[in-house]
Amino acid sequence: MTNGVKAIRGMNDILPNESYLWEYFEQTVQRWLAVYGYRNIRTPIVEQTDLFVRSIGEVTDIVEKEMYTFVDHLNNDSLTLRPEGTVSCVRAVIEHNLLYAGPQKLYYAGPMFRHERPQKGRYRQFHQVGVEALGYAGPDIDAELIVMCVRLWKLLGISGLRLEISTLGNVESRALHRSRLLKYFEQHRSELDEDGLRRLYTNPLRILDSKNPRMQQVIENAPKLIDDLDAESCNHFESLQRILREQGINFEINLRLVRGLDYYNRTVFEWVTDKLGAQGTVCAGGRYDSLVEQVGGKSIPACGFAMGVERLLALMQECGREIKQPVPDIYIVHQGSEQVMNYAWKCAEFLRDEGLDVILHCGGGSIKSQMKKADVSGALYALIIGDDEFKAQEVSIKPLRELIEQASVKLDSVTEIINSY
Repeated sequence: MTNGVKAIRGMNDILPNESYLWEYFEQTVQRWLAVYGYRNIRTPIVEQTDLFVRSIGEVTDIVEKEMYTFVDHLNNDSLTLRPEGTVSCVRAVIEHNLLYAGPQKLYYAGPMFRHERPQKGRYRQFHQVGVEALGYAGPDIDAELIVMCVRLWKLLGISGLRLEISTLGNVESRALHRSRLLKYFEQHRSELDEDGLRRLYTNPLRILDSKNPRMQQVIENAPKLIDDLDAESCNHFESLQRILREQGINFEINLRLVRGLDYYNRTVFEWVTDKLGAQGTVCAGGRYDSLVEQVGGKSIPACGFAMGVERLLALMQECGREIKQPVPDIYIVHQGSEQVMNYAWKCAEFLRDEGLDVILHCGGGSIKSQMKKADVSGALYALIIGDDEFKAQEVSIKPLRELIEQASVKLDSVTEIINSY
């Protein structure tokens, strides 16, 4: 379509020749999460803008540059397409008082929206699976989230991922670190780029996340948060490391791991790869103990992570994981009177009741043309029904992928015959 209606740039269609990969991924994820006792929660795509601004942080790339925000002209509300899922999940937990029943293990999946420059692995509509554990304070739940990921990578056939972990401490230690960073970067103002100068007095910690090559030396020499950590956060981080080592999980401590959202504290982690170019982070998360109170609930500890579906699917393919596109068991070819057609319908429904995947040919055509379509469908067998088969109340079964002769059989023996081949 050169002049017709097209999808919005960076918001992609997922066509049938690739959607089966998504279905495989989604089914694998659902089974994996059930093993760990996580339950599904589904939240709206649109939320009040203020929910994201006060939770994610005003001086973040997401809020400053990337959110799809608009005014609902029916009531003048400022609304935003969700740029991430944690805040919406927390809002729903508070609104419906889910924590009254105790700690919650929840997960969500679906599209998120950020206005970024589209490139491979980074789209304006992208998909995430998020896992949230609310009401858990210890490092054991932080470790469980990481252990869960290791299991999923095995299920998906993904290899070569690197785990980076760090700690951001508590509010007080971050405030102390902020003051030291501010003083340091003030002394190096001439070395900061435009973004760095803009963030200097609003959120100097975010300067550490800059990818500008010209600023890496000044960032490397900046004060380190680990030197300002409170004792409790240090103990939490050391306990997490002990659990991971006990579970045989390799990790790297990355003291510059900041995360792009303001609500994180203590544990933060990322799973990264070198196989996807610049978009190397495929899963990231950490602890957000103040977010529930910030959104409007009681103060409770919480942690979680989100993974990018598009990036994980690309990584599966990079790692050579082949998922075969599903094909029907049977394609029913039929020609003749209306009674023949009705019998073909009956046969199709009977075989579906037997647990087989069946395509019933629609649209007429010769037996030869229908058989061509049966072959193209990928079906393993064709069932041919004409006047003779109808009169005998039988079907002719023809294997399409094996050199076996066509045979006429009773309908109720088709499943047994197929299973015996």
